[in-house]
Amino acid sequence: MDWLDRISRYWPHLVVVFELLAVLLASIHTLLHKRDSRAAALWLVLIWFLPVLGPILYLALGVNRIRRRALLLSIPNPINRPVPVNLGESQPARVEHLQMLARIVDRVGAQPLTPGNQIHPLVNGDEAFPAMLAAMESANESISLTTYIFDNDQSGQLFVGALERALERGVAVRVLLDAAGVRYSWPPIHHKLKRAQIPFAKFLPASLLTPWRVATINLRNHRKVLVVDGQTAFTGGINIRHGNVLADQPKYGVQDLHFRVTGPVVKQLQETFANDWAFTTGETLTGDLWFPKSKECGNVIARVITDGPDADYGKLRWTLLAALAEAQTSVQILTPYFLPDNALVTALNLAALRGVRVDIILPAKNNLPFVHWASRALWWQVLERGCHLWLTPPPFDHSKLMIVDGHWVLFGTANWDARSLRLNFELNVEGYGRDFADKMAKVTGKKLQGAHEVTLSEVDGRSYPARLRDALARLFSPYL
Repeated sequence: MDWLDRISRYWPHLVVVFELLAVLLASIHTLLHKRDSRAAALWLVLIWFLPVLGPILYLALGVNRIRRRALLLSIPNPINRPVPVNLGESQPARVEHLQMLARIVDRVGAQPLTPGNQIHPLVNGDEAFPAMLAAMESANESISLTTYIFDNDQSGQLFVGALERALERGVAVRVLLDAAGVRYSWPPIHHKLKRAQIPFAKFLPASLLTPWRVATINLRNHRKVLVVDGQTAFTGGINIRHGNVLADQPKYGVQDLHFRVTGPVVKQLQETFANDWAFTTGETLTGDLWFPKSKECGNVIARVITDGPDADYGKLRWTLLAALAEAQTSVQILTPYFLPDNALVTALNLAALRGVRVDIILPAKNNLPFVHWASRALWWQVLERGCHLWLTPPPFDHSKLMIVDGHWVLFGTANWDARSLRLNFELNVEGYGRDFADKMAKVTGKKLQGAHEVTLSEVDGRSYPARLRDALARLFSPYL
């Protein structure tokens, strides 16, 4: 039993050595990989002054990149890619400045622009769910579905039923769930998928109980894509949960936007799903079953912009900065969570100072009060330079949309916060076309009709306790 005596005698020293090694490794990683010096300094304080817990917290929340490469994308050299001259505009001179935006997005490594797409907005689950379910019921070849939240409720069970019937018809089905998002309801929906023998996988399963996976606990797949027969796709901000069906007056109703997409850009949506599926399961989806030949069927020039804590890091942020820099007349932003970093705040203010009309549309009542407090603490920064900020009445609006100069539209899954721009795997679509932009302007216009415009004096007039609470919440904005 000498070895037991030795362990009991020296274990405190081993703990100290292990703690020191963990602190040193976490500190080195912080110094080498944190781009924001203030964030690096804060993490170093936590690592050194919180024994054991500091390095664990850094591993779980501070490591925001993973090694991942696209397996199926075949993207030509962006420097040599041609940009459509008129971008879908009958008077090319009116959108000449947007050609620069298209070239910039090319160079940050996005997919190529594809002409001939049709994009139709679907408002709330009332419109989106019937359209998605009908497409799944008509599937003959394949269905690929990825979502962040897939609740085990009335709507979720309708989707499981449609998937099960498609599988019985011989349709190839693949379902990818985020490992954190699936926990929003109990029991989780994947038990029903398993019983129905529907092929599914969970993206980056991680917990504090699995130390080898703790570094990915904060990196979530926030993408939402349904592709049917490789020809029709649905994407946007809507999760699969019954709270999105406002006609049924749910207790916690959620407004949102989704989109039905047809045309060549559907292939890019399918490629995104296929890469996520291959990364998660190792199975490669190829061939006509998943990637049939596509046909042009509309007048929107579009492409997919993926963003995430891997090789796609920063693509969406660069796109937002480029769009704000090129805007000449108007910018409309619809987002549920507005926590932009200093660079984005500066870009918004510069656009307003150049005479661009900048409208930022947020929900008056947020589903995450802490995020609302943190957001409110920075509203003065955009209001004092001439941006317009609006609050829409309940129910909570989860929509994500950006329109520039009545011609360029960006929609998808990403919010204007650090979680979307640094931590989550996101998917957005940019579309060029005045007809499509006009449709989306009507959506934002309807929301503005019942909205309240926030003034700088109103923000400055908050009570001292409210201002202090908001300022404290804002300190945590990089982690919200």
